[in-house]
Amino acid sequence: MEDNLILRPFKEGDAGKIVSWLSDGETYFMWGGNLIGNYPLSADRLTEVYLYENGLCEEADNFYPLTCVDGGEIVGSFIIRYIKGNPGLLRFGWVIVDNEKRGMHYGRRMLEAGLRYAFDILKAEKVTLGVYEPNIRAYKCYQAAGFVKSAEFEDHVENIDGEEIKVVELEIKNPLLI
Repeated sequence: MEDNLILRPFKEGDAGKIVSWLSDGETYFMWGGNLIGNYPLSADRLTEVYLYENGLCEEADNFYPLTCVDGGEIVGSFIIRYIKGNPGLLRFGWVIVDNEKRGMHYGRRMLEAGLRYAFDILKAEKVTLGVYEPNIRAYKCYQAAGFVKSAEFEDHVENIDGEEIKVVELEIKNPLLI
């Protein structure tokens, strides 16, 4: 079966659809903690962060938000950024899939497309991501896409709304370099 998913750069018009998937406070915090601001997130704020604030990254030109489209319909979104300017080390983040499309493997397929881009086009050596430990569905999705517990980056704890939540660090190495 041919996969018709397309990854393309985020456009301002995508923001309303993406923030609609952040339908409750728990989903919002599991998606991105409280880095961008308080729940509910507005489409304008997402657009500001994605297009005009470099994803809040310190390094210039280090933030690449992507939108996943299937048959002309937006089904998911995530970002790519370099870690500390290292061109061989990428990080995926702010991964989300349309609530109505969950359980249909869009998350895994979207991440696999992102990994092909990261490894084949950007020539990354490794891609990392972090997942909140209670976010079991996301954790299983990342494992299905090939991510494993990181050997290089340690898990850590973040304070989200007064609650300490463990972030599990995952990684996947470029199979062409193994």
